[in-house]
Amino acid sequence: MSLLALTAHKVLTPLETIENGVVLIEDRAILAVGSRNEVSVPSSARVVDVGQRFLAPGFVDVHIHGGAGHDVMEATPDALDAVAHSLLQHGTISFVPTTMSAPADTLRQSLQDLGATLASWNERDRKPRAEPLGIHLEGPFLSPACRGAHPREHLQKPSVELFERLIEAAGGWARILTLAPELEGAAELQACAMGKGVRVAIGHSNATYEEAARAIAAGAAHAVHVFNSMRPFAHRDPGIVGAVLTDDRILAEVIADGVHVDPAALRLLVRAKGAVTTVLVTDAVSATGMQPGRYVLGGTEIFVGDDPRTGLPACRNREGALAGSVLTQDRAVRNMMTMAGVSLQDAIRMASYNPARLLGLEQRKGWLRTGADADLVVLEPDGRVVGAIARGQPNFG
Repeated sequence: MSLLALTAHKVLTPLETIENGVVLIEDRAILAVGSRNEVSVPSSARVVDVGQRFLAPGFVDVHIHGGAGHDVMEATPDALDAVAHSLLQHGTISFVPTTMSAPADTLRQSLQDLGATLASWNERDRKPRAEPLGIHLEGPFLSPACRGAHPREHLQKPSVELFERLIEAAGGWARILTLAPELEGAAELQACAMGKGVRVAIGHSNATYEEAARAIAAGAAHAVHVFNSMRPFAHRDPGIVGAVLTDDRILAEVIADGVHVDPAALRLLVRAKGAVTTVLVTDAVSATGMQPGRYVLGGTEIFVGDDPRTGLPACRNREGALAGSVLTQDRAVRNMMTMAGVSLQDAIRMASYNPARLLGLEQRKGWLRTGADADLVVLEPDGRVVGAIARGQPNFG
């Protein structure tokens, strides 16, 4: 039995703030969380004091395509390991590898390889790294009118038969399906997916307000990168954005990189959805953590350079459409503080507890509580990540 006691100026669970807090870890799980007056630290425990820094739950990214020069659709152990190790440096300790629309046979093979890699995850590298929680299928059942960087020729009409083949290939690891709810057959596909335990997200959609509202009422869990690749909001045609912003039942992903969404729109999102139903994702691609240049996103060539409007790094395909990002979740947390006026505690909730709740895993992930996995980040008061603990394994420096 290995005991580790982490003490800090503040512990952000993130549902509450604990002053002069301590998190007691036994092997890979949290044994106790509280103030130093409340939690008794056994003499056998190794004590690590992070001083005036804060402790918070590890971030959870439910929408990520790659990083460290690798695309998740490579689907090899080496590729996923590279992504997982790079994520840890930015406080992301759990992630959901996300696929792109591709030829049906190519997508099926990638899902099969991803499923096999995830199934053998704990048999390989024992170094601290982020943990994959399943697979997010972003497509191929998307609207041609709002396809973003998804190749038009690889989009498919909603098909229960094709979906069942895809998730069979994934070997039980499919967790999220992004679906345009206005497409013919989408309602049947949503019901099928939910019946098989796959959460349905609405996105890449030209849906009207009414079409989106029906999908939400039927149980759609969240909306993918709100404002992007969606029917625009208008005062007489609120569309999918209007449905998402006005319905507390659905969580809203946002890419807070300063390129995908203007700071004013971020502030609007926070005012409408609040800290409880906003989810910070990266939509990060293989170029994340790399130099500007040419990279690949799900088999499609993309280019990374400075955005002419903002001067910030941006990823685009040959058509000029935004193609993911090079955002990291720690940067997203800080951007929400500076661009949207969100508190550090609320921004952390958006990057940890909320995405874990979206997956139905909030008892294990994204929350510092007794019995949860020992996944933590060490933060400066300004939100910069200076260390991490992944399933009880410290990674400082």
